Amino acid sequence: MTTPHSASTGQPAAIPTVKPLQNTPQRQKILKRLHSRPSTKRSLIVLFLLIATVLVAPYFAPQDPYDLLALDIMDGRLPPGSESFNGMTYWLGTDAQGRDMLSAILYGLRISLFVGLGAVVLSAIIGMLLGLLAAYHGSWVDTLIMRTVDFILGFPTILVALVLLSVLGRGIDKVIIALVIVQWAHYARIMRGRALQERRKEYIEAAMNLGFSPWRIMFKHLMPNCFGPIMVFGTIQIATAIVLEATLSFLGVGVPITEPSLGLLIASGFEYLLSGDYWISIFPGLALLFLILSINIVGDRLRESLDPRR
Repeated sequence: MTTPHSASTGQPAAIPTVKPLQNTPQRQKILKRLHSRPSTKRSLIVLFLLIATVLVAPYFAPQDPYDLLALDIMDGRLPPGSESFNGMTYWLGTDAQGRDMLSAILYGLRISLFVGLGAVVLSAIIGMLLGLLAAYHGSWVDTLIMRTVDFILGFPTILVALVLLSVLGRGIDKVIIALVIVQWAHYARIMRGRALQERRKEYIEAAMNLGFSPWRIMFKHLMPNCFGPIMVFGTIQIATAIVLEATLSFLGVGVPITEPSLGLLIASGFEYLLSGDYWISIFPGLALLFLILSINIVGDRLRESLDPRR
């Protein structure tokens, strides 16, 4: 096998690289933008505190909401700061079943984060794969995938999720499946648009001329350079998935009633809201509000920092 030589020097010709240059100053500029916003720092602190609290919930929560034998109906609807008959203090009160609201909220946050992260990760994987296939192969593959995307996005998200859960039934895994079905199309559309822009660049043409396989080009060269918009959108979609799960649970088609979901906690206290037992709905609602707000602020700041026009 002969090695290609330069016509003028007789030295071996260099094989062109297909990896785009990494822009380290640009990366430092993005990190500087993130650190320069006080709201970003505060949101990250709140988000990390919520995640840390959720992770240690089994060791930190005063009561296990899953242990039905530990519940006492005589402790039902106690106001914040009340003590039970056995001397336990309910700092956020109890619900109608005598369940400690602080413990229920901590476990409810675990369910919300698990559902949100699980739905986003699975949706992003499916959407990115299909978006890459549509952008790289084009032709009937692109047409088929994008018409499917248009069909899914043509219906209201909550309506599709309600129909799916009415067929699948209640359960955390069923909620995640329903959210994946209604969310993957967004990632496919974003990935396809970004991949079409990258596919016209010289490093992709060089990789194709060198005979690299389509899978290598898509996953080693295209996908890493299209990941920025997906990361920003996925961060915001975590909040969207959490809100959808809480809404579905509030409507009675989400997680089972045995699970301390934030949506179920809000729904269980809704009927007592006007009777003065505000804490059953207000405290889970505030926990959901802080979680969604912190995720949205972080996602919004990521979008602004990665905006090439800034």
